[in-house]
Amino acid sequence: MAHVHFLDETLRDGQQSLWGMRMQAGMALPAAPYLDRTGFRVVDFSGSNQFEVLIRHCRENPWAMMDAMIEAMPNSTIRCGMRSNASVTFRTTPDSLMDAWMRQLNRHGARSFWIYDVLFNIDKMLRLAAVAKEFGSEVAGAIMFTLSPVHDDAYYADKVNKLSVSPNVDTILLYDTAGVLEKERLQTLLPAIIGAARGKPIEFHANNILGQSAKAYLDAIDLGVSIIHTASRPLANGPSVPSTEIMVNNIELLGHSHDLNKDMLAPVAEHFERVGKAAGFLVNQYNEYDILSIQHQIPGGMTGTLKAQLAQHGMSDRLTEVLHEVALVRRELGYPGMATPFSQLVGIQAVLNVVNGERYKIVPDEIVEYAAGYYGETVAPIDAEVLDRIMTSSRAKDILNSPSEQPSIEELRKRYGTDDDDELILRALMPESDLERMRAAGPLKQTFPLLSSRESQMIVDLARTINLPLVQYSTNGLSVEMAR
Repeated sequence: MAHVHFLDETLRDGQQSLWGMRMQAGMALPAAPYLDRTGFRVVDFSGSNQFEVLIRHCRENPWAMMDAMIEAMPNSTIRCGMRSNASVTFRTTPDSLMDAWMRQLNRHGARSFWIYDVLFNIDKMLRLAAVAKEFGSEVAGAIMFTLSPVHDDAYYADKVNKLSVSPNVDTILLYDTAGVLEKERLQTLLPAIIGAARGKPIEFHANNILGQSAKAYLDAIDLGVSIIHTASRPLANGPSVPSTEIMVNNIELLGHSHDLNKDMLAPVAEHFERVGKAAGFLVNQYNEYDILSIQHQIPGGMTGTLKAQLAQHGMSDRLTEVLHEVALVRRELGYPGMATPFSQLVGIQAVLNVVNGERYKIVPDEIVEYAAGYYGETVAPIDAEVLDRIMTSSRAKDILNSPSEQPSIEELRKRYGTDDDDELILRALMPESDLERMRAAGPLKQTFPLLSSRESQMIVDLARTINLPLVQYSTNGLSVEMAR
C-alpha cells in the first residue's frame, strides 16, 4: 500500500477553473486556518493571471492578499505557479522581469513553485528554478500533458530527463489540463516518466473535465505517483480537479494512508459553498464524458471565455462548431499543448475563423509570434498552407521586424520609475489606469458580506436576472435602488 500526499488546489486551480480567479482575500481568509490545519503537503495559491484579475476586476492589491493569506497559514508551505517565459500577458516577458517576479514571490513567503513551459524551453525553466533555490524553495518541474500523434512516451521521458538532472528540480509534476489520461495511457506514460525522474517524487494534477480524473489518480498511485492535487468539494470537479473528500475516502478504502485531518474538510467546504452561492459563482460541479473534449482538449475554465466571445457576436448557438474548429486549428498549428498561452491562442483563432466566415482571414499577433518561434520550437511542423496564411497576414511584417526585447532589471526600473520591485511588477504588467482604480479602492478588505437574509438574497437574484437599467425594490424594512 502507498502513502499518498495531498496538495490543495482550492485557492488556485479550483477558483481559477470555477470562479475565474475572482476569489478575494475576504472570501478566503475565514477558511485559511482550517486549510492550515488540514495537513496538506503544499497549498497552491497563486498564478500570474490572479494578479491581473484581482487588480482589474476586484480592485484588490495581489501582494496585500498574498501577505494576508500566508500570515493566516503559518504551518503551510505555499506554492505559486510560473510560466517560464511570460507573466500575465499571452506574449513573452523579459527574463529579467521573470527573475524579479520569482524573487518577489519568495520574499513574500512562497516556498514552493511549479514551473512550466508548454513548448518545454528547459533552459528558461531551469533558470527560474535556480532563482527559487536562492531562497531554498521547492521546485516542481511541470510536464504539461496533451494527447496528440507526436506527444509519445519518449517525448515526455526526454523532457523529464532534462528536468530531473538538475539539482534545482525537486519533483516532477504530470499536469493533465484536459483530464484525458486513462489507465491504458498511464500504464506506459508513468513508467517512462518515473524511469527518467532519478527517484524524484511524481505529482499528478488532472482537471476532471471528463469526469474520470479521480479514477486516473487511483491508477496513477498504483503506478508510483505519490502526490495528488485536489480541491475542497465546492471548488472541485467539472473543469477543476477531483475533490479532496472523495480522494481521501477512495484511498482509505483501498488501504492507502495519508496525513490529512479529515475534521478540517467540512468547515472549509461549508465556507466556500456559502461564499460561492452568495457571490453567484459556480460550486459543486460535475461534467459528463464528452469525446469532443478529447479532440479539442480545451481546459475547462476556457470554455466560459469562448461562450462569452460568441455571445458578443450573437453567435452563442455556434459553440459546437467552434469546438470542432479548435480541434482543427490545434492540428494545423502543430499540436501545441492546450495550456496557457496556447489554449487561449488556439481558441481565439478558432473563434475568429468561425465569426469571419473565412479561415485565418484575421490572425492575432501572438499566432504570428508562435509561428515565428518566439515561444520556442513547435512540437510538430505547422501546416504549410496555414503557415503561409499566417506569415502573409497584415501584421506579420511589423511583428517580425520587432522581436521581443530583453532589457535588464536596471533598465526596467528606470523605465517604470521605481526601485520597488513589487511596484515594478505591477506597473510592467498592468495599465496604470487599472492600478489607479485598485489604489482608489482602499486597503485590503479582509471580510466578505455573506448575503444570507431572505431580502438580500432576493436582491441578488434580481441582479442576476434583470437586464433593465434601473430596478427599485422595497419592503417594510428595506428599500434598494440598483442602476446599471
